[in-house]
Amino acid sequence: MLRIFLSSLLLAASCLAQPAATPASTPASTNVRGAAFPVTHSDNRVTFRFKAPNAAKVQLQPGGDDNGLGKGPMEMTRGADGVWSITTPPAVPGFHYYWFLVDGVIVNDPASETFFGWGRQSSGIDVPESGADYYAARDVPHGDTRIHWYFSKSTSAWRRAYVYTPAAYDANPKKRYPVLYLQHGSGEDERGWTVQGRANFILDNLIAAGKAKPMIVVMDQGYAVLPGQPAAPGPGQFTAFETVLLNDIIPTIDHTFRTIAKRESRAMAGLSMGGMQTLQIALTHLDTFAWIGAFSAPQRNAFDPKTSFGGAFADPAAFNKKIRLLWLGAGTGEQRIHDSVVVLHDALDKAGIHNVFWASQGTSHEWQTWRRHLNQFAPLLF
Repeated sequence: MLRIFLSSLLLAASCLAQPAATPASTPASTNVRGAAFPVTHSDNRVTFRFKAPNAAKVQLQPGGDDNGLGKGPMEMTRGADGVWSITTPPAVPGFHYYWFLVDGVIVNDPASETFFGWGRQSSGIDVPESGADYYAARDVPHGDTRIHWYFSKSTSAWRRAYVYTPAAYDANPKKRYPVLYLQHGSGEDERGWTVQGRANFILDNLIAAGKAKPMIVVMDQGYAVLPGQPAAPGPGQFTAFETVLLNDIIPTIDHTFRTIAKRESRAMAGLSMGGMQTLQIALTHLDTFAWIGAFSAPQRNAFDPKTSFGGAFADPAAFNKKIRLLWLGAGTGEQRIHDSVVVLHDALDKAGIHNVFWASQGTSHEWQTWRRHLNQFAPLLF
């Protein structure tokens, strides 16, 4: 088995020199340089190839069932040249994780770039959305995405934040900016919003068009372990990250960057796990955040406007006066999460709590939903 597996890996690189794609298809933008496959077709089907002549079985495994590629594992067909291939049904536009199962062993596609998702480096493919360029690198002024290392006193460890600064940030050293703290989902990290989500291009395009105010965006790792806590993920990590955000991240960002360091100029948002963290942290610290966005944030418990989130909604009039925006979103294709967010939205409406709900049509629990959410959410800030 080991010999077969190693042989498959050594020969897989030859897939980088496949025949040219047909005019109706295009090599994916997420391919490594020079790779002809995977290709996306004009009808959003995707063709994958993987050379493994000694393998008995090769399957395509999309990253989970609730995604835009389809339900896996999908059986691939072996050609006479030892190249296994599959063309999927039309995929939902957007970014999707995937990998191959080679005789049951997980193998990333050597023709694809890898992305941190599902708790490890995974292959990924970006299926273009026809007519959508809001997340493309366009001919507009571009901001910078800076990597900021800082020492967390709460965890006694070094941490890394990705910080987007708008295009004009360095041109006027006296100007200060509002800040959006933007969180990733479970199994991902602080790279996700720029690498998979293209948040920097979304902000560049919105700001250049005058649709969003220039802002700093901070993307930090949503995991933390306080001294004495177990390292395994669990509910305690929500509390630990809350401690790090309030005691370490916000202070170091306010100290290092030209922020407007007050609640009226501070927002928090996140996707999936990051959306749950946003609701838990921002709603229980209304003295810190005035703008709140939860993207595809499932609700685990029944909502009670009097007691949920530390009683943040107990006085609707006071909440509405203090919070500038409470924004909820979900994709119509992630039905369970979508329905739970709608229930929360309806309950808030019934309780007299001002909130906004926006549904991404046809997308599921994946990055196209969250790209669209950020594109809708950011123009409402500050």
